[in-house]
Amino acid sequence: MKHRIIVLGAGYAGAYVAGTLARRLSPADTEITVVNAEPAFVQRLWLHQLAAGQEIEAPQLADVFVGTGIRLRLARVTAVDPERQVVAVADADGGSGELGYDTLLYALGSHGADHGVPGVAEHAFDVTGRPSALRLRERLDSLGRRDGGRRVLVVGDGLTGIETATEIAESRPGLSVTLLARGELGAPLSAGARSHLRQACDRLGITVLEHTEVEAVEAARVLCADGTALASDATVWTAGFAVSPIAAAGGLEVTENGRIVVDRTMRSLSHPNVYAAGDSVYAIGDNGRPLPMSCASAGYTGMQAAAAIVGRLTGRKIANTRLEYLGNHISLGRRDGILQLVDDEAQAKPKYVGGRKAARIKAGILKMSLWATSHPTFGLPKRKRHLAAAPGLSVEKTVRPLESEGVTHG
Repeated sequence: MKHRIIVLGAGYAGAYVAGTLARRLSPADTEITVVNAEPAFVQRLWLHQLAAGQEIEAPQLADVFVGTGIRLRLARVTAVDPERQVVAVADADGGSGELGYDTLLYALGSHGADHGVPGVAEHAFDVTGRPSALRLRERLDSLGRRDGGRRVLVVGDGLTGIETATEIAESRPGLSVTLLARGELGAPLSAGARSHLRQACDRLGITVLEHTEVEAVEAARVLCADGTALASDATVWTAGFAVSPIAAAGGLEVTENGRIVVDRTMRSLSHPNVYAAGDSVYAIGDNGRPLPMSCASAGYTGMQAAAAIVGRLTGRKIANTRLEYLGNHISLGRRDGILQLVDDEAQAKPKYVGGRKAARIKAGILKMSLWATSHPTFGLPKRKRHLAAAPGLSVEKTVRPLESEGVTHG
């Protein structure tokens, strides 16, 4: 009987791990299934650009995995039972089922966190998923067709908030954009990078309100802790991220905020046949600090998880891959940006790279991430992929919905 590997989530971490396992493990001995709710790979790092009105590629996962031997199940994960070693899923057509596994890679990522602020779910927009980014885009389109003076409030001054505010301001100069920061704008950056960020906001006409905490979001305004009410035609919520409660509900050992606790190889401390990668994992980096939720962390934790799974299934020595936090790349529209490196204490180094050079570096990194995801076997031609991954199978049959093997329908 083949060893069943299930990968939950096909984001930056999940897609990479699935492709790596397909390349490095024998299809005669293993069966790899990827479960993902969306049929397309979502370029999350580009969603603020999609919301601003730009066209962003969304490769179909069926095309991404064709010829790899990977099975694709388009479904939403509803529960994980690590004791029974099954995953419960719900299909888009209303059907449900369970998938049995021998090894599980949990990479369900994260979503926006409302922190209990009233009105966020009902009235705010976000850029954490493709549907929500498109919903914001539609709203911005409708504002652009009306008289001038329409106001967009972006709540949150983390990387997502900064990139969203600057992208909207540059792409839609007819809108008035305000960025609300809980503390000092760009506080984690070096002094030079903070100055560069302020200059970019000034250049783009963005109003920055620092030391401002939001207490409630309403349909046409935002209420602040100091009693101020700010009128808003579109409120974009970017104040942090949270993970799904599925891992905690299933009995996996998690942190207070629900991230899976793992050892150095991304293996669950409570259930050794479960691995985690991406935003869902609580991993300690080489500097002794928890890795932040980021695309870079997804890459590092994904590489380590893949190496560990391959090593344990083949009896080979498991190499420790790098677990580093080097810094941040921040886009400030299409022609400006900031590259801020950090030291071993995760503190910003004095020097930074800004302007067009930083923007080009950021664009290059994003393109490289897309290529790696779109070529899970690292460039092996499709005409050869199916022979390497699943001898004797046609390309059309190597990626298919699951029907009966290990699946029960409700």
